[in-house]
Amino acid sequence: MVKKAPRRTAERILEVTLALFNRFGEPNVSTTLISAELNISPGNLYYHYPAKDELINSLFDRFERALNELLNASDSVRDVEDAWFFMHSLFELIWEYRFLYRDLNDLLSNNRRLETHFQSVLKNKTRAVKALLDSMSRAGALQIDSREVDATATSMVVVLTYWLSFEYVQDPRRALEAENAQLALMRGAQHVLNLLTPYLEQGQRKHLIELVDAYNRPEK
Repeated sequence: MVKKAPRRTAERILEVTLALFNRFGEPNVSTTLISAELNISPGNLYYHYPAKDELINSLFDRFERALNELLNASDSVRDVEDAWFFMHSLFELIWEYRFLYRDLNDLLSNNRRLETHFQSVLKNKTRAVKALLDSMSRAGALQIDSREVDATATSMVVVLTYWLSFEYVQDPRRALEAENAQLALMRGAQHVLNLLTPYLEQGQRKHLIELVDAYNRPEK
């Protein structure tokens, strides 16, 4: 049997850091805890990432690359089915890096690079949602007045960005645990797409209701 090549230490550090940040929140995780979890010396950790901000920035860079790749697919959304999958995919990525959203205000106030880059994230999300609205409109799935596009897109981006914070406030001890992921993501996708309800073609509106019902239906 061919042995797998050992993962690079830098890669392992990022994976463990992401897991700890997601579980406990970035402000509650020290570099000492990270090195202890990895069973490496603090010096070994500092060799790869000399400051905690470098860990945060490296994780954010990964998130931003994956997000932009996903957002680029927004203009291929043609109907409610496509939109449901697209929004759920966005929420899955946000969940994977949920510490960024859970601790967003703290991170932005303490990290200038993150502050400026997250402004770009919001702009890219808004641009992608507008492309989605245009694509669905051209496909006949919805009809929206051009004067309502900006406000609708902004509202959708607000829900996308702050949905996990809303979940967290309701149940701080359990909301962001892994076993609650699917329900949290489904609720997020549902509430983003509900903002489109006034503009959806009748058949598309019915299909959205059916999708929500299907995902809310308890498993036997």
